[in-house]
Amino acid sequence: RQGKVLSAYTPVYGGAAEAVMKACFGNSVGFEFNSDIPVKDIFAYSYGSFILELDCDENIGITLGYTNDTGSIKYNGAVLELDSLLEIYEGKLESVYACNIKQNSGDIPAFEFKTDSRVSPAVKTAKPKVLIPVFPGTNCEYDTAKAFAAAGAEPEIIVIKNLSSAGITESVNYFAKQLKTANIVFIPGGFSGGDEPDGSGKFITAFFRNSAIKDGVHELLNNRDGLMGGICNGFQALIKLGLVPYGEIIDTDENCPTLTFNTIGRHQSRIVRTRIASDKSPWLMNTQVGDIYSVPISHGEGRFLAADELIMKLAENGQIATQYVDLDGNPTSDVRFNPNNSCFAIEGITSPDGRVFGKMGHSERYTDGLYMNVEGNYNIGIFDSAVKYFK
Repeated sequence: RQGKVLSAYTPVYGGAAEAVMKACFGNSVGFEFNSDIPVKDIFAYSYGSFILELDCDENIGITLGYTNDTGSIKYNGAVLELDSLLEIYEGKLESVYACNIKQNSGDIPAFEFKTDSRVSPAVKTAKPKVLIPVFPGTNCEYDTAKAFAAAGAEPEIIVIKNLSSAGITESVNYFAKQLKTANIVFIPGGFSGGDEPDGSGKFITAFFRNSAIKDGVHELLNNRDGLMGGICNGFQALIKLGLVPYGEIIDTDENCPTLTFNTIGRHQSRIVRTRIASDKSPWLMNTQVGDIYSVPISHGEGRFLAADELIMKLAENGQIATQYVDLDGNPTSDVRFNPNNSCFAIEGITSPDGRVFGKMGHSERYTDGLYMNVEGNYNIGIFDSAVKYFK
């Protein structure tokens, strides 16, 4: 609570030695162990203990040593370079599960679109109603509802029943009814239908293509100027429905953008950095072009693909919302920062007027006090912006 702890770790099999090594890897920080601590204690199991990086000297526990900027780990004159250690650590299984794969090379433009005006709703309300559909495999509905509630909205989680045709009919009818008074529809993340066979989001798209649901969505967007959003699995569904980038549910074909398997060939789960490329969308009204936000990602199919010509049109219209960037804030294909190898480093896009917004990163998973070990600004404010839009 006093803010003295910069990072924390609970040691496991490798004891303090492993904990310090991983902490050094994570932030490129050097370390020198206290020479009075025996080597056997450095590598000993320390279950139930905490290793704390403090911003000052405190009379608490045992001082393991001190951080530095040498790029190495030292003990009693012995020196291990971090770069060499990391190569050994990652290289052991590199031939089996490659993590340092080569991706697209070359410079990627940092798209910029600054808006002079945004769309506004036909009906204003202090507490917008949000529908959050839950499909088999959805796993982010509670995080999403919590984020909307904290922003001042009224979320309703609706479980889509699929055990029988009667259950599906009941779900369609209820969702269509609730759509008539809703202000926002938000499709949360997860793994709809286990992402099988052959890709994600198929059950979600089948549900939204039902005529009653499709008509309700179009009425919400076109007549009442409501909002729609999706993260991860929800973004995949929005793409496959055509809601992004076209703003309506259409029959997509090979000329439409898609999200497909990560180039690395497996699931990616980490913290990445994204840059605001356009502030056109009401979802991003609390941001400025060029702002950088850290965000957790967790997906196996997040690689955005589209023809270069289409991407340039989207950029010109301000529909490319966010891009993956490196530590210098530059869009990149480096797998450490662009985890799926999305073309032009695209992480999120919008409909033509910005009211439909989809992105891969799990912004709903952030709340104050999380991800303290990884420096960055996580509060992109999309849920606050959505509520503010209706006021």
